[in-house]
Amino acid sequence: MPWPEGHIYLRNVTEKEHKELKSLLYPNRMGAQPQTIVLEGVAGVGKTTLAMKAMLHWAEGFLFQQKFSYVFFISCHKVKEVKDTTFAGLLSWDWPDSQPPFDELMSHPERLLFVIDGFEEMDMPSNLDASPPCTDWFQRLPVHRILFYLLRKDLVPGATLLITTKEYRTKDLKRLLLDPCFVQISGFTEGDREEYFIRYFGDQNKAKKILRWVRKNENLFYFCSAPMVCWAVCSCLKRQMARSPCFQLSTQTTTSLYVYFFSSLFAKAEVSLSAQSWPEQWIALCSVAAEGMWFWNFTFAKEDLKHRRLEASLIDTLLSLNILRKVSDCDGCVTFTHQSFQVFLGAMFYALGGTKGSMGSPAKHEEMKVLLTDALADINFYWNQMTLFFFGLLKRNLAGELEATLRCKVSRRITDELLEWAEELGSYDIVFNRFEFLHFFECLYETQEENFVRQILSPLLEADLDIFGNLQLQLRKNSSVRFLSLGDNDLSGTEEKSLQGPSTVSTSSLKELSLEKCQLSAAVYRGLASCLTSTQRTTRLCLGFNPLQDDGVRLLCSSLTHPECALERLVLWFCQLRAPSCKYLSDALLENKSLTHLNLRRNSLGDEGVKLLCEALSRPDCRLQNLDLSGCSLTAGSCQELANALRHNHNMKILDLGSNDVRDDGVMHLCEALKDPSCALNTLGLEKCNLMPACCQHLSSVLGSSKSLVHLNLLQNDLEPSGVGILWKALKKSTCKLQKLGISLNGILLNADKRAMVDSRMVVRLALMALHSAQGDAKSEMAKSSVVMNAVPLLKHLVLKTKDTRPYLDTGVVYINEGQHVTHGMLWKARLISGLSVDASAISHMASVDFTFNKERNNLTKEGAKRLHGHFPEMTYRSERMHANMCVNMDGTGGDDAE
Repeated sequence: MPWPEGHIYLRNVTEKEHKELKSLLYPNRMGAQPQTIVLEGVAGVGKTTLAMKAMLHWAEGFLFQQKFSYVFFISCHKVKEVKDTTFAGLLSWDWPDSQPPFDELMSHPERLLFVIDGFEEMDMPSNLDASPPCTDWFQRLPVHRILFYLLRKDLVPGATLLITTKEYRTKDLKRLLLDPCFVQISGFTEGDREEYFIRYFGDQNKAKKILRWVRKNENLFYFCSAPMVCWAVCSCLKRQMARSPCFQLSTQTTTSLYVYFFSSLFAKAEVSLSAQSWPEQWIALCSVAAEGMWFWNFTFAKEDLKHRRLEASLIDTLLSLNILRKVSDCDGCVTFTHQSFQVFLGAMFYALGGTKGSMGSPAKHEEMKVLLTDALADINFYWNQMTLFFFGLLKRNLAGELEATLRCKVSRRITDELLEWAEELGSYDIVFNRFEFLHFFECLYETQEENFVRQILSPLLEADLDIFGNLQLQLRKNSSVRFLSLGDNDLSGTEEKSLQGPSTVSTSSLKELSLEKCQLSAAVYRGLASCLTSTQRTTRLCLGFNPLQDDGVRLLCSSLTHPECALERLVLWFCQLRAPSCKYLSDALLENKSLTHLNLRRNSLGDEGVKLLCEALSRPDCRLQNLDLSGCSLTAGSCQELANALRHNHNMKILDLGSNDVRDDGVMHLCEALKDPSCALNTLGLEKCNLMPACCQHLSSVLGSSKSLVHLNLLQNDLEPSGVGILWKALKKSTCKLQKLGISLNGILLNADKRAMVDSRMVVRLALMALHSAQGDAKSEMAKSSVVMNAVPLLKHLVLKTKDTRPYLDTGVVYINEGQHVTHGMLWKARLISGLSVDASAISHMASVDFTFNKERNNLTKEGAKRLHGHFPEMTYRSERMHANMCVNMDGTGGDDAE
């Protein structure tokens, strides 16, 4: 291919390149000889060139003379149109003599090298995987099947394969090939691109300035790994700088560069077309490009161009301008010099006037909607680039440029059609269908049309972003975003200023910000502190699972004491905090009047940290209402400090101390505070706190007297039947206000007689009563359970959890809320988790109840689901992922609070 005028050659074939070629096909460090090598990379980076050089150097005697006797080059775009042939016939196509020496080829397969170029052009049916092996060189088959057997090493097991492909077909090859070695062909390295720009512009300072701008444009910089794109970008920028002394790089987008590239080329080109023909010819050319993108066709025969009525003069001009090039091994065929040219023209097709789609039917605007919806749910680079160009063409001055220089007619309805498409997304589950929001936002930025962006985003309520460490988000004036979550992104390289935002951020509507699991650095916390004191709107901040440490807390607390800070909820779980952090937080709480929720779970605060924290908590004017200290290495000593604080602080409503070594002594201290009539605590979490039956006496006393406690979590504590019995007596008292109780049945249900459970068709609607006495007869106790709701009129929620009850319950039927007596009670939500089976026959007797069903843990069956829906059409079903978060619901900070 003749390179365009002004192109810079960085290097020719060198000794280094010979070494690179040798390394492809000679033994690796482990001594193993790779027999299948795949050269993968984006368009235009030199995959085919490298493969052909390997073949050429073999023919000239420079390389591989001792290894290969025969080398065959198979072009996929050349053979894909062939319907049926034989493998022997395929090898005979370009053979100089009458026919190849098949006997020799078959007897020494290890001396054969097959270069298979352009695998992405082959369509491999999915059902080929199940086809039996084929070893017959003379069996007539479709060409794609022959290539399949060649790639799978059925036809020539000992041969070496050298395959080139674009990266989006790599996954298909991995499925086909046996022990392949993949080699990434990256084209121009970053150093090569810098050298190219410096040599093209001649002025090193100017070249580096331009290159810095290109680097900021990730898509464009990625494209510049192809030498042809480097030339296109440099030539376009050089022309614009020469034409306009006031030219500003900052106003340029990827789309604008491609528009000016095409317009500058055609401004000087002489094409013998009438003024009336230009719009039709551009639509024809762009429709060829668009249809090719739909069918992954990058090589076009004479018939394709003739069918679209493309005139020879335009094709000749495109060839002379290096937009198109001839395909050497396909007579009369052309292809775009770089695939990005085809992608750009394909996008341009949907911006031009006319109603006919690229494939004839459906109409263009319907085809456009399908393209956008599919492309924005697809990770394919070229589809993404096509949508970027399409949105970029909405920029007003670009439409004018296209009409002035290329004599195109841009559709006047394109903006309205895009807004219609955006409205239709409401019926499309964009989150569930992996809608690429980040790319969508990139496309919107490409338009540079603020009013249009505001219109198209107005119905958007939720977005899920993977930002891969690039945090360039600024909340501009009048932003309607209320909740922003950047969780699970690596933001370790984020600069402080990225989170500070512009001066107008004070008018932002952002209320909730989640940066969970983002590997944030200390510098970011400074930016966050500044943001919290300037927005006056952000009320919730989650920094969980970041290495915040004590220094990070110190920086954050500087903003908490600021009078303009409006933060109400702060989540710092698993942030590597220790006791010093509690001192900073305590000092902040003494001055802060807005913070009501603080989550410190899974930090090694210890008793010392809680003591420091209680300096603020014990103050009557401390506004904190919800404190999570679960998993913070606490003992009974912390409970004593907290109990003292609760006596003086009447604002604290929720306290979670789960997963701490609280033991019975700790519960005793807490119960003393709970008996105080002025204590306002309504939720206490004591899950997995090493509690024994002795603590139930203290709890029982509180349950009978406390006017505030309504939620109590005692899951994963070995309270034994005796302890449960004590609690049960308290629950039956009319003075008991408890509405929600979590308790483990481990060691209780398992003590029941297995036969009794099966024979009596056990009712577990309230296992607390059924098994409150270890000495009682299980069968007779269960018989009493039908009156349980009358006994406990206020208990609305019961969470039953067992470790392993399947050996006992799977053989029988578990009834929940069976019988008419229960329907008069107030128990309206029950959950069975971790192994309690629910059978379809139990459903017909259920009272109104909201269940969380897990299809892997409940043998509900299809019939059971139908009956359940018939009884409770408003029943809610939740996924496995949500289920884990909703099981306990005792700490007031998470889970499902549907009531």
